[in-house]
Amino acid sequence: MTLVGFHASHEQISPRQLLADVQAAEQAGFDAAMCSDHFAPWSTRQGESGFAWSWLGAALATTNLTFGTVNCPGQRYHPAIIAQASATLAQMFPGRFWLALGTGQWMNEHIMGERWPTKDERDERLLECADIIRRLHRGETVTHHGRVTVENAKLWTLPDEPPQLIQPTLSEKSAARGAQWADGIATINQPLDRLKSIVDAYAEAGGDGERILQVHLSWASTSEEAWAIARDQWGSNVWNTTTATDITTAHLEDVARGATDEMIGQACLVESDLPRLTERIKEMVDLGAFDRVYLHFVGQDQSPWIEAAAEHVLPALKEN
Repeated sequence: MTLVGFHASHEQISPRQLLADVQAAEQAGFDAAMCSDHFAPWSTRQGESGFAWSWLGAALATTNLTFGTVNCPGQRYHPAIIAQASATLAQMFPGRFWLALGTGQWMNEHIMGERWPTKDERDERLLECADIIRRLHRGETVTHHGRVTVENAKLWTLPDEPPQLIQPTLSEKSAARGAQWADGIATINQPLDRLKSIVDAYAEAGGDGERILQVHLSWASTSEEAWAIARDQWGSNVWNTTTATDITTAHLEDVARGATDEMIGQACLVESDLPRLTERIKEMVDLGAFDRVYLHFVGQDQSPWIEAAAEHVLPALKEN
């Protein structure tokens, strides 16, 4: 049975409301949750960006769900701090926290005032950071001089079992890289041929860990309303990885004015028909043999979606 989770988007919803939403999601039958970790939203219309690590402690303490977050160590966050933060959550809530480590986006990292490294440099930095975090989770004393610097660092509070470290991936290259170091991969909804190519690259590189899928969706009782939500909230999330990675929120919002419905429909499942929406999600889950799927309704009012999902979507997906 595929585990079905709820995605909590800090870029779109205030932390107080998002905590209530994830509690409602648990009551509705969602099995798990994950959240974003941004300093800035994708657009001013989204208009929020709470601190994920504060929120995660509250969310774990007030639900029984497992949680994960996607984080970029190496620039805005020092890897030793991420090792400490994740170890603390894993010690407080055994078996309920996992961490995906990515290469980051300029919209979040530019606040440090440092040079934005090339993608190849960020890939190398990620591998260094992942190794540092793993070693600290094992209780080692770590000194490291490379793309990041660590001096005589040791974690004094450790969990019984370290949290899973997951590779976020949007390409075959990063999927294959994740097979070499990560406990699994996480990707997002994409055209089926592209999705299959990514999971195949992971398997061919020897990857046998968990496969996680995040699905962005826009649902409403009418097609017109579903599309209005998607255009308003997800028009800035349709661009290729290079565009979205290397510019700030303001610049991304400018280029998003050119987003077409075709582009939005590729980045987000837009449906008013819940059985059809469920079938589209199941098709992706089955194609990639995903162990977990996290559903992200891109609207800012989550209540109608949570209620509809509880009645019409979750039961069908859990039969998978």
